[in-house]
Amino acid sequence: MNKKEVENILKNYHWMVNSVRNLRSSMLDAGEGLTAQYGIESSMPKPQGTNGDPIYREVLRRENRLGRIENYKEKISEIQDRLHLIKNDREIEVLHWLLEGKSYRWIGHHMGLSEAHIRRMRNSIVNQLANGTNDANVAKDAKLRKQMSAC
Repeated sequence: MNKKEVENILKNYHWMVNSVRNLRSSMLDAGEGLTAQYGIESSMPKPQGTNGDPIYREVLRRENRLGRIENYKEKISEIQDRLHLIKNDREIEVLHWLLEGKSYRWIGHHMGLSEAHIRRMRNSIVNQLANGTNDANVAKDAKLRKQMSAC
């Protein structure tokens, strides 16, 4: 996952979680209020290229929506699987509020930090999540590579 993908997922995380939650609750009332046409309307020609059955069209619409929601679940899982990489308490707090959908201004006011500082912390979080490492481990790995090299 690159930085741009992580940034987009962090920005959209809150509404993606809400969409998954809403889909789960909406699946309980699948197909209510749908009836076929009666009387003269039922004998009228239907538009070409589509199925006139409203139940069938609703199934197709929900199936398409379900595919989109599965994509959201994958993105949500990618972020959740990488949350352990963030070790700094301040960054954990910023990440929590970003995932809740709060603005930089709100987070800065809540934590007593400037909006620019929150933005820098978010950039650090994005780097750590995108690389799959935290900054401390990167420094240790670089030191270890120097020690192991033959030169």
